[in-house]
Amino acid sequence: MNGAQDLGGMMGFGPIAPEKDEPFFHADWEKRALAVTLAMGATGSWPLDAGRYARESLPPADYLSSSYYEIWIKALIKLLLAKALVSEAELAEGRVIEPGKPLKRVIKAAEVPAALAAGTRCDRPVTQPARFAVGEGVRARNEHKITHTRLPRYARGHLGTVVEAHGMFVLPDSNAHGEGENPEWLYTVRFAGTELWGPQADPTLTVMLDLWESYLDPA
Repeated sequence: MNGAQDLGGMMGFGPIAPEKDEPFFHADWEKRALAVTLAMGATGSWPLDAGRYARESLPPADYLSSSYYEIWIKALIKLLLAKALVSEAELAEGRVIEPGKPLKRVIKAAEVPAALAAGTRCDRPVTQPARFAVGEGVRARNEHKITHTRLPRYARGHLGTVVEAHGMFVLPDSNAHGEGENPEWLYTVRFAGTELWGPQADPTLTVMLDLWESYLDPA
């Protein structure tokens, strides 16, 4: 979807200023925000892509005025409410009021290192041939969905070249909304900076994007 999170190539947001020797966390509550979000993801109550959609669909003013982990917490609250795992009253009072709903899984502390090391596999068996070959020119579709997508706005309508075909992977666009995994071929596509941002862009710049097959048309 088009939103405040999709800032590639947009003017008016100021320069990127990386923090020198930036710590992993700026406050202890950020550690807890990450831990609680990952722990809830491990319950299987929603897929990874639903979490991404919850973050990107925050109101723009709220998104842009929130820190990284504030966005995570606000998105987690949206998901918990949507799944009736917490109530508005419980959030307001900061305590349990109703008995908790059963969860598919509760991860234990001893299981966390192995779970983090394993990650979440999103590749699926190849069931059909790839539509595009390495070296082939493609054009990213100029689609502006109101639902989740991993096709950045700045790449839509632009020409690129396939540099790698990875196999079939879960399609985020449907998985985020409970519409099934619908695996598709995933490609790394190289775009020239001048193709994305015009002749004034750095001529040596290239951008690599991992894009699903339904995002692409032949050049």
